[in-house]
Amino acid sequence: MAAPVHLNALRAFEASARHQSFSAAAEELNVTPAAVGQLVRTLEQWLGTPLFHRGTSGKARLVATESAERALPDIQAGFERLTLGIERMRESSPNGVLTVTVSPAFAAKWLLPRIERFHAAWPDTDVRLDAQLKAVDFLAHRIDIGVRYGAGQWPGLIAEKLMDEDIFPVCSPQLKTTPDCLNTLAELANETLIHDLSMDGSAEFTTWDTWLSMAAMKDVSTRRGMKINNSAAVLQAAIDGQGIALARSVMARDDLAAGRLIRLFPGIQFVSPLAYYVVYRPECASLPRLKAFRDWLFEEADSSLGSRDGLT
Repeated sequence: MAAPVHLNALRAFEASARHQSFSAAAEELNVTPAAVGQLVRTLEQWLGTPLFHRGTSGKARLVATESAERALPDIQAGFERLTLGIERMRESSPNGVLTVTVSPAFAAKWLLPRIERFHAAWPDTDVRLDAQLKAVDFLAHRIDIGVRYGAGQWPGLIAEKLMDEDIFPVCSPQLKTTPDCLNTLAELANETLIHDLSMDGSAEFTTWDTWLSMAAMKDVSTRRGMKINNSAAVLQAAIDGQGIALARSVMARDDLAAGRLIRLFPGIQFVSPLAYYVVYRPECASLPRLKAFRDWLFEEADSSLGSRDGLT
């Protein structure tokens, strides 16, 4: 059995083999690629056998040896059991640090304006927010719980639907200066459209092309306009009067309620095929602070939905 000093080396090997890259493993482990390579070499020396094929400098990916490939599932299962054991030691108390992953836009527009209510109810639980666009590995990054936007399928995670949402155009009150302004779809042809690229790789993510096609509007060009890869920044650009944004109702709810944005064409309804889901690993489901945060998310979502009439 490997001595404790080799646990970091095993982690470096596992991440390198999974990503097929020292650089990607280094990014995950928050160290340098050289450090990862040295840890792997230390493990190879201790085992007396190579773990990756050498002399493949022309290849873009690391290639594990046959014996390393066979051992990888057991090593990964071992790390999962170690993590579970640590969680079990901590689960008797709701106190401590809760690591939550969300997108930057969801954090800015929905979670952060409400998080003080969770702090008030659970003052001894510290929330550590991991806000990034790409989906993270819950085990590798020690994530407890998250909110993801998608179709509800993420391998290895429980996914419970939190909120559906509508999609509709919005603009600043300064653009809609009169009651007769921006009342017909044809008027969109003369306006700057703000495009949300935050999920550009998702075929189900609603774009201006999708929405206009649903609205049977074919004479509005979507080739030009402002393109932004953050949904919160898309709404801010609309608030600042820089054009018309295609808003997601969950993100835009507070701005609509405060009068910073106006919904256009309220008679046209379009429900997104994607939704918000609370996600967490099955083995962590009984962790008291996770359960507390999960229940709080659903309470907040129900409260938001109950007060949305007339806003979206």
